[in-house]
Amino acid sequence: MDTPTHEDIVAAGLTDWRDLAQGLHARFGTGDFVTGLRFVTAVGEAAEEAGHHPDVTLTYPHVDIALISHDVGAITQRDIDLAREISSIAADQGVVSHPGALVQVELALDSADIPGVGPFWAALLRGTTEALQGGDVVGDARVPLLWFQDTDAHETPRQRFHLDVWVPAELAQDRIAAALAAGGTLVDDEAAPAFTVLADAEGNRACVCTTER
Repeated sequence: MDTPTHEDIVAAGLTDWRDLAQGLHARFGTGDFVTGLRFVTAVGEAAEEAGHHPDVTLTYPHVDIALISHDVGAITQRDIDLAREISSIAADQGVVSHPGALVQVELALDSADIPGVGPFWAALLRGTTEALQGGDVVGDARVPLLWFQDTDAHETPRQRFHLDVWVPAELAQDRIAAALAAGGTLVDDEAAPAFTVLADAEGNRACVCTTER
């Protein structure tokens, strides 16, 4: 099954949606629980009709929706089609999207022994080693995905964990600028806009990531 690129998704004109680390994401401001519940009910009916189901989080002021084709582990045309249908439902109900509020956080761990440490983190975070899939500890709404970055063995103390902070591509520079203005430093932007490495005042690092290459 074909998987669209970031450029394909931009060209699809999904103004309410952004592709982040794992799938298409949207946040719809509802303002109150009843409006959100009505919106989620309509989305559920559309998903049932399409035979393709999103991950939905309903809170008092907004609804977060994520779309990914789990059978291929990537975005497909099914997700694009359902995203359009959900946007149509939102427009009909007067529900407004807030793409500027989107963010997805992943954990990354440098390790010289991924087979040795992976099961431990899977059991600790998810309660079962079966959560270790393809070298990642697969998360859910409560636990972010943890991926392992292969590294050489070393004895010198160093940071092993870092955060990957995924944002919509058009927001990356503003997010980087805000972090730098708040006391951060730029470590490496050679791979930008895919990822930019920043550090706090004590040298702890994080990456601002986008799907743009």
